Amino acid sequence: MINKLKKHIKSKIPDIHLQELLKGTSTAMVIRVMGVGTSYMFTFLIAGLYGASAMGSFALAQTVLMITAIIARLGLDTASVRFVSENYSQGKYSTLRKVYFTILKMVVPMSMLLSIGLFSLAPVLARNILNKPGMESLIRIASFGVLPFVLLFIHSESLRGMKKIIHYSLFRNMTTPFIGSVLLLAFFYSGFTSDKYPVFAYLISIAILSVIALVVWLKKLPKTDTNKERTKEVHLKGLLTVSLPMFFTSSMSYILQWTGLIILGIYRPAWEIGVYTVAFKVSLITGIALFAINSIAAPKFAELFSKNNMKDLENIVHQSTRLIFWTSAPFLILFLIFPTFFLGLFGQEFVFGKWTLIFFTIGQFINAISGSVGLILQMTGKQKVFLNIIITSTVINIILNVILIPKFGITGAAISSMISMVVWNLISIIMVRKYYMILTLYIPKILWRK
Repeated sequence: MINKLKKHIKSKIPDIHLQELLKGTSTAMVIRVMGVGTSYMFTFLIAGLYGASAMGSFALAQTVLMITAIIARLGLDTASVRFVSENYSQGKYSTLRKVYFTILKMVVPMSMLLSIGLFSLAPVLARNILNKPGMESLIRIASFGVLPFVLLFIHSESLRGMKKIIHYSLFRNMTTPFIGSVLLLAFFYSGFTSDKYPVFAYLISIAILSVIALVVWLKKLPKTDTNKERTKEVHLKGLLTVSLPMFFTSSMSYILQWTGLIILGIYRPAWEIGVYTVAFKVSLITGIALFAINSIAAPKFAELFSKNNMKDLENIVHQSTRLIFWTSAPFLILFLIFPTFFLGLFGQEFVFGKWTLIFFTIGQFINAISGSVGLILQMTGKQKVFLNIIITSTVINIILNVILIPKFGITGAAISSMISMVVWNLISIIMVRKYYMILTLYIPKILWRK
């Protein structure tokens, strides 16, 4: 179906930007699908070998790690896509290198400091916030993953800015859960059955990939400028001016995504959190196309906008949204009709999350058909606008979770997520339309316009 749609789109708008998007999307899509497969293999192994309770404990430890890593990055990973794309496309490789090393000078010491802080505060987080004293050792283990996790993001996003989509997709989507799965099997069949070992497997895989990503990035980084203009000075203040709004956006996006899990961690047992996590991961399949297209679209949006090529930008947005819709719709239908079947693949206890999966799937589908609205705003200088949208959606999400989770548990968390995602995407669609007269939303024969 994807190949037929690609031929149809190419025949209508045979421009180089669209062909580049389609080529990159196809590559990213294949790797993303493989990544989803390995990710679910990792989740399946944790759930099957260690149980729902271990799945919940792993999800909480992973969430704490990811929140800490977001703070350590200060949005510089997302900003690097924009700065790398702009300088790489213009042949300003000396400036690109200065940007990269300036980012490292900030994130490395910040990561180390936060890692020490997380290790020290583990008892407080486990006992006083999450109300789970047994999580203390897992949080301390997770603290050692902050620096490698941050560096993995910085290098993979920088490769994304250079349009090295295969490398980016491998580092971000596929290889971590694959290595983690191999390690997890080795641990389990060697007699290591403690719930700590899924976290160990995850962290070791991140550390390995972090080193490989660094080596690949340094090999891909051009040494000689093709643009003879004088190299610009790069100041941390200038980078932070762009990255901090992206940092707050990432923070709010992450809080928006995982607020339900954190509040569930306070009110509900670990096994229920494990069911919630599996339902959420299954629903993410609906957004495979969105993620794949975003992999190549982010630097493309930044490049076209920097050249003031709004016509090609509009074409890319329209056609990418159409592709997202048709590749997401089948998953929506399957998950809405057979939620029990898909959750049952992870074990009978996970069928408990039937309605959780249904509401998550609806939310993810709305996210997919809205197009790459968040990236468009961030890559075209409207990161502060998008930040305000995310803050609004996050506040709504937190309020709804506090109200619904005590009454409805994981189903309440999924409903909260769905509503806040609708708000986020609807406002973003309106803002993109307002600033650029581009309608990203695609519903066949209703709102689509050429």
